Amino acid sequence: MCLIKPPVKKNTIPIDLKLHNDIQAVERARFAHQVAEKRRLIKQYKMERERQQKLEEQEEIKRLRKELIPKAQLMPYFDRPFVPRRSEKQPTVPREPKFCIPRHKTIRCCRMSCNDMSGLTHPHPSHSGSGGRARPLHRNP
Repeated sequence: MCLIKPPVKKNTIPIDLKLHNDIQAVERARFAHQVAEKRRLIKQYKMERERQQKLEEQEEIKRLRKELIPKAQLMPYFDRPFVPRRSEKQPTVPREPKFCIPRHKTIRCCRMSCNDMSGLTHPHPSHSGSGGRARPLHRNP
């Protein structure tokens, strides 16, 4: 009896898979590197600008110190003291303050004019119900 051997199969070679995740990770790393490089350049530019500004300020201070010569203050004249003069303006004319409240701003129950403050009568005889005689107002406590 002769047994026949089955044919030998070749070993399978795995295919190199390219996942979308891997591609995205590479692109993200490249982008992060670009952002970091840009930030580094901006920081370097700012530091350079600050250094230039500091140098300019120092140069300006040196120049001002050379140009500006300190001068003594003038001595005040004590032999002719200050004498105030009378004003040439006309004085203001005093006015009495107006304590009257305009009629349209008063409350209905408290409507008294400044002229009728002496008595407790209604300011207008037309509002009195009895033919021209003034009637007393009711005061709320």
